Amino acid sequence: MNVEELVRDSLRELAAEQPTAGPGFADRVFAGRRRRRTRRIASVAAATAAVVGIAVAVPLLDPGKEDVRPANVLDQDGVHAHPDQTPPRDVIGAGDAVLAAYYTARTRPLTEKRAVSERTYWLLDTKTGRYEKDARWSFVAVAPGVRTAAVLERTLPARRIGLLDLTTGEVERWISVGHRVGGLAFSYDGSRLVATTYDDSPDARIKEKLFNAEGKEEWAWMATWGESSRSGYYDLDIASGRGSWSAVAPDRNGNARQDFAYSRAGDLVYEQVVGGADGMQKFYDLRGQEVAAPANEKHLRSDVAARLSPSGRLAALGLTKEVNGSPGRSYSSIRDPRTGKEITKVRGAHLLAWADDKRLIAWERVTSLKEEYRPRLVLVTIGSDKVVPLSGVREETLDTERQEWEPVFARR
Repeated sequence: MNVEELVRDSLRELAAEQPTAGPGFADRVFAGRRRRRTRRIASVAAATAAVVGIAVAVPLLDPGKEDVRPANVLDQDGVHAHPDQTPPRDVIGAGDAVLAAYYTARTRPLTEKRAVSERTYWLLDTKTGRYEKDARWSFVAVAPGVRTAAVLERTLPARRIGLLDLTTGEVERWISVGHRVGGLAFSYDGSRLVATTYDDSPDARIKEKLFNAEGKEEWAWMATWGESSRSGYYDLDIASGRGSWSAVAPDRNGNARQDFAYSRAGDLVYEQVVGGADGMQKFYDLRGQEVAAPANEKHLRSDVAARLSPSGRLAALGLTKEVNGSPGRSYSSIRDPRTGKEITKVRGAHLLAWADDKRLIAWERVTSLKEEYRPRLVLVTIGSDKVVPLSGVREETLDTERQEWEPVFARR
């Protein structure tokens, strides 16, 4: 079966379903901008359980099961592009995917040899269709439906999780936790939240001596390696605010931040691990026991945010081909998720989110292969070499003390 037949069949199946498929998960926290160092896997898992309660009893925010999309932000099939804006000021999106937020990061020294990287978020105001700075939060995950966000306060790890109403900008409910939290991710249907727990900041930085482009020694703030304080994760039910905590030891060959995210079905969680190849992943059940990858996700890469298509019949994989030019062209692999066999290639250097079963949002270069890499957000289509610019060009930096704007996508 070729890609056109796969896409056609998937669209027929989706159209025939009553009701239509619910919106997907908000944000993948493992979208890395550069290739990770390769190391062997060395982590040990153990699980325990602890009940978590709601700190304040107030009405529940809808995690996205009802259609709350404002008509003035994005219609179902429309494309909102602003190729003159970087970072974006006005809404960017296509089909079922929308840029729900973005963040920048800067390093703040704490002592002479220790620092933390702190994020600043801009959240989509669904009433105006514009991105507004909200400096209250150190970490934000946006739920399907783009009505609710899970947030953590400035100092990480945090002792409570806020459920932020994106239409009012107010926290409607707090969930208190016994183990401090440093990372968040919603399930595909938006009904659950995995909260990764840490004993210390997952964004710690230490000063290391490096060699610059001229071969001269210089000191730079770097993510800590092999010293993660991750302790485990909570699996929380959004409706009740209750769930369980499972202890999972960190990968000793990984960075300080080692967050978890849900599988498509939501019955497992996975982490990015460092080993003999980039994009490796390890799965656990909801009691913290390591298990085999589900059949439709075992060929996925943890560092490719788009993962499975809405129908689940196509898998977005990594960069496989680059062609020089003015600008150069990048191509990523689209595969059968169950067999891992490549079906076709699609434009784009880094596939971020599915707009529908045939279109994706990606980073794509605007420079030749001989120039410094500079990307912009684009809409790409399976079976076409055309790209539609969605954002302005992001200026890449080698400065280890700051990170340029990083997108957070959600399904509407």
